[in-house]
Amino acid sequence: MQTLLDYVRYLQIGPKDVIEVLLVGYAFYRILLLWTGTRALQILFGLVLLVAVHALARLLDLSLISYLLSQAFTYGAFALIVVFQPELRNALAQLGRSRVWRFFARMEESEVAGEIAEAAGRLSRARIGGLIAIEREVGLGEYADTGTRVGAEVSAELLTTIFTPYSPLHDGAVIVRGDQIVAAGCILPLTQFPVEDRSLGTRHRAALGLSEETDAYVVVISEETSQISLAHRGQLTRDLSPEALRGRLASSEPGRLASRPGSMAGESSAAEGDASGDPRPVPAGEN
Repeated sequence: MQTLLDYVRYLQIGPKDVIEVLLVGYAFYRILLLWTGTRALQILFGLVLLVAVHALARLLDLSLISYLLSQAFTYGAFALIVVFQPELRNALAQLGRSRVWRFFARMEESEVAGEIAEAAGRLSRARIGGLIAIEREVGLGEYADTGTRVGAEVSAELLTTIFTPYSPLHDGAVIVRGDQIVAAGCILPLTQFPVEDRSLGTRHRAALGLSEETDAYVVVISEETSQISLAHRGQLTRDLSPEALRGRLASSEPGRLASRPGSMAGESSAAEGDASGDPRPVPAGEN
């Protein structure tokens, strides 16, 4: 303990050290943000626990435990590369889609938004229900694991096919990451907040639930009313036209939404180019 106190007493901290600590802290923060909702975060917590046990073993001079953990760390590093391969690949992909590179990826994002909006319009015209979750900063891997992996490029045709009635994956949500459809038939959490409109069906409640827990955009198409809605951060915007939906998905901001969780913001025809006017209630029987 005295040695540690002497080290702290004579420690000189300069601007370079402060910048270095901030950069390392930000890097760890981004890693945790990317891995939230995935198995990697649970494994990372386990590794932190092992490191703490190793430090305690060295402090108490438990040579056998310290030696075994040291060997495990040495050879376990190679195993981690294999175990974390999907998460590392996703982290690199997320880095390529970060704000630093967003200017260069604007065209790709606009194309993806256009495909999703086109699919929503087709489903709306055919009165086919749909639920599409679009991953942003917070990972949706936990929810993707509840469905069937797809791993295909986003297209209006594929999205429409997935939600076609009686298809194997139509009952559930589609999760989109970047320009890829990660999974389909996924289960999303329902909202825990009271909803003013009791007629909202399961799809809308699931969209609100996911948007309360993550920063994802969630698109809902009602099979009863053919309305297109967008949930973001616990707020639901209803009665959007495909063009309005595309604009919101392609922009960095969700626009003006309702102020409380579980509430709905109607879109006027002047603001969104939708001739339907005020939003209509969704029948309670919708799934």
